[in-house]
Amino acid sequence: MTDRKTRWLNRWHAWRAGRATPPTGFVSQPDPRTIGSFARGRQLVAGNFLFAGNLVQAPEQSLWTISPPSPDFEAALHGFAWMDDLAALGDRDARARAQFWTQDWIDRFGRGNGPGWTPDVAGRRLIRWINHAILILNGQDKDAAEAFYRSLGQQTIFVARRWQATSPGLPRFEALTGLVYAGLSLTGMEKHAKPAATALARECDREIDAAGGIATRNPEELLEVFTLLNWAALALDEAGQGALPGHRKAIERIAPTLRALRHSDGALARFHGGGRGLEGRLDQALATSGIRGGATEGLAMGYARLSSGRTSIVMDASKPPVGAASYDAHASSLAFELTSGRRPLVVSCGSGNYFGAEWGKAGRATPSHSVLGLTGISSSRLGQPEPTAHGLRAPMVEVPNEVEARMIGDIDMVGLVAGHDGYVPRHGLAYVRRIELSLDGRRVGGEETLAAVSETEQARFNAARAREPDGIPFDVRFHLHPDVDATLDLGGTAVSMQLKSGEIWVFRYEGKAQLRLDPSVYLEKTRLKPRAAKQVVLSSRAMDYATRIRWTFAKAKDTPIGVRDLVRDDADELPN
Repeated sequence: MTDRKTRWLNRWHAWRAGRATPPTGFVSQPDPRTIGSFARGRQLVAGNFLFAGNLVQAPEQSLWTISPPSPDFEAALHGFAWMDDLAALGDRDARARAQFWTQDWIDRFGRGNGPGWTPDVAGRRLIRWINHAILILNGQDKDAAEAFYRSLGQQTIFVARRWQATSPGLPRFEALTGLVYAGLSLTGMEKHAKPAATALARECDREIDAAGGIATRNPEELLEVFTLLNWAALALDEAGQGALPGHRKAIERIAPTLRALRHSDGALARFHGGGRGLEGRLDQALATSGIRGGATEGLAMGYARLSSGRTSIVMDASKPPVGAASYDAHASSLAFELTSGRRPLVVSCGSGNYFGAEWGKAGRATPSHSVLGLTGISSSRLGQPEPTAHGLRAPMVEVPNEVEARMIGDIDMVGLVAGHDGYVPRHGLAYVRRIELSLDGRRVGGEETLAAVSETEQARFNAARAREPDGIPFDVRFHLHPDVDATLDLGGTAVSMQLKSGEIWVFRYEGKAQLRLDPSVYLEKTRLKPRAAKQVVLSSRAMDYATRIRWTFAKAKDTPIGVRDLVRDDADELPN
């Protein structure tokens, strides 16, 4: 179905839904469970609209008269998640804007026109309108209240008729959770609750795999799905209906997986388009779920986690997503992130999609991750070579057919060994990475190996060497968080890194390589532009059938630990 036909059908169903008998009020209201930001609420009141990495300053305009700079910005406006921030602010100005912008939306788009009439965006909007109905209706006259209820009923019927037209995964979970909320809350809409709950359980069986993962392998997207399922389950419980077994079991499967994707600072690992997650969102979701226990042992959604002392490591130990789930896949196989206490040290550059197509492609390539990569080559097929936002050329691509990983350990360390064959077809080189974390969390040791073992691999390596007489060039990159103050020692043999907490870590290496400290970037969707950062780079050449480089990150200095630097690895409870 073409986008044009989809838009026409959405508008027709929205118009038709507007002719139905509207609800007259609430049967019940689920307790608001969304987290808003007081600071973002103040920015909204001041007319500073920051969505999807774009800032529009329009203090004298309605939210609906500004020109959205991107489709993601526009979807964020019409999804009304910003209502959480106005509710967090909660003063007279916040209430006035919540009421005016809601009524203005109804006046401008209530007949089914505009980009807000897609099932996922409408589902998101239903949740916020129902959650914050008291804020929206407080002091309003009868006509405004009737218009509000009429629009809620129209959106409910629209989502009930069109949720199957939205993409599987997060968009469909958003639509169905909104429909569950509306069916449980609004008079005359009760008939939609049970079918929505049944469909939600069915989607859980279809989209959440047996290990609690999703096809995109995006940790932040998994958290969003988990949060929606929690909200829907609690709403059903409060209404006396209860979540269906498929729904409940999906929550039970996801919780340990998310724990395995969580760093020691409480944030998520940033892979395959996902960010760290809103502060406090992960811990709140885990606490809300009521699911106790530890992290998944072994691989969780294709990721391996090491944790000891106050240090955590998360590695992407699987192939990138494929098919429809690969829309934001990254060439990050065997890349890792390292966090000490509440301070990230080694990171991925992150998703650049909010900063334009070139940044998006650059962020997905192997050089934007903390991993070994052959110079000019990306370990997965993500696009054609072209200039990137790094000022480099986007790498050529080779696709790993196999990625294997296993956990190791002894009396003084925990670790993992992983490898992939992405460089075998053209260069005959298998890549193996070994990482060890000491039990006190003060030392991380690594070993990078490129090897041609079989006769076929050695023949391919020889052919590649004929094209590269000086050896096949490669780089091992370790991208550092922007808050890390890094300096290369005068001899060029070590890098000293100081965290904001005062901790000092030192990087050293063994083997034939050149050590550099190069510029890097840190990409966050909540920022207006990429943040400047640094990266530790080891450059070398594969001359023989086996090439090996060893390295270490070692903590050289501790400082007194403040309250914000303390975090229990299993702390799911919110502070009192």
